[in-house]
Amino acid sequence: MSKHQFEVLDVKTVYEGFFRLEQYRVRHTLYQGGWSRPLQRELFRRGNCVAVLLYDPDRDEVVLIEQFRVGAILRPNHAWQVEIVAGAIEDGETAEDVAYREALEEAGCEILDMIEVKRFYTTPGGSSELITLFCGRVDSRGIGGVHGLDHEDEDIRVFAVKTEQAFDMLEDGSIESGIPILALQWLYMHRDRLRARWAASPAEREQPEPA
Repeated sequence: MSKHQFEVLDVKTVYEGFFRLEQYRVRHTLYQGGWSRPLQRELFRRGNCVAVLLYDPDRDEVVLIEQFRVGAILRPNHAWQVEIVAGAIEDGETAEDVAYREALEEAGCEILDMIEVKRFYTTPGGSSELITLFCGRVDSRGIGGVHGLDHEDEDIRVFAVKTEQAFDMLEDGSIESGIPILALQWLYMHRDRLRARWAASPAEREQPEPA
């Protein structure tokens, strides 16, 4: 049994719309022994999600997207955010299914090969969102334009940049969203190994993936 324990004393839904907000009363064990007093916390609920960094190892380019994000409207000049392809896992779908689907819907890209990078919580202080991050191999030639689904009110600008330019965008603050920051930092660490893997023969690709 884990040394860490918690107890849910009460839970209720306080709002349900595009997302759901739940209010919890919980208590948990303390590092110095005993239990905390009952705490009231709000939990922003959404299903598990997928993000995929679209990378062309032959041209050494990444495919990025830009779209309006309500979470950034308190800084009006930052309401359009540069990101990577992402989406929610629907009933009956695997994380891999979502990566292939969202790459086509949001960026018009067909993923040719894919590896799983990490699974992580975006903001565990108040949100249940768990992301599975992939890196997908694509052919970036001809990539661009505006994509997205009309019935989901998506208006997504798609563009490809050289990988070094994407790294520069991290440095100069052009990319502020956490998921693409993490994805591009991972690519910075593993780009050479990734390009070597995708340049190899199918048999050679069975070797362990970048950690």
